Amino acid sequence: MPHIPSRHLAEGTRVGIRHLTLGDGPEFTARARESKDLHHPWLFPPVTEETYAGYAGRLIEDPARVGFLVCEKGGGPAKDDGAIAGFININNIVLGGFRCGALGYGAFAHAAGRGLMREGLDLVIGYAFGPMGLHRLEINVQPGNAASIALARGAGFRLEGLSPDMIYIDGAWRDHERWAITAEMRASG
Repeated sequence: MPHIPSRHLAEGTRVGIRHLTLGDGPEFTARARESKDLHHPWLFPPVTEETYAGYAGRLIEDPARVGFLVCEKGGGPAKDDGAIAGFININNIVLGGFRCGALGYGAFAHAAGRGLMREGLDLVIGYAFGPMGLHRLEINVQPGNAASIALARGAGFRLEGLSPDMIYIDGAWRDHERWAITAEMRASG
């Protein structure tokens, strides 16, 4: 049987990560619509092809952003074309002496609670501190979002503080906890 090269940038036991593409719109938006109850009131990923095209375009074209899909391994003719389990974006990437980015992420309902996002986040962190050359990653989480806080803590991020009225979400300025990890923390972890 011929070897089929992986589209994944990194692979774990159950998932791989890859860059999102414009062609992922139909599955991404269907999964986002199925996950509205899971995501509300924390995040609002695109649920139509039109809004996805703008979202994906920004992640593809803006050098200060990169979008990753966490994909289950298996489920199709190639080992890496399984269902999209979630997404992880690195936004506000600053290079130079800072070499930092801010993570945003979300699991889709069919994958929630299965540990797939934890594995995917670990792969993104490794990719960010490896090929991307970043030194620090930050996550800003609303204090009531227990699942997101557990994901950040489980991945080795440390709580650095609280920022009142930090991000405008769902019609109001929301407080956010600031979590961060550095390449040194990961290496010693």
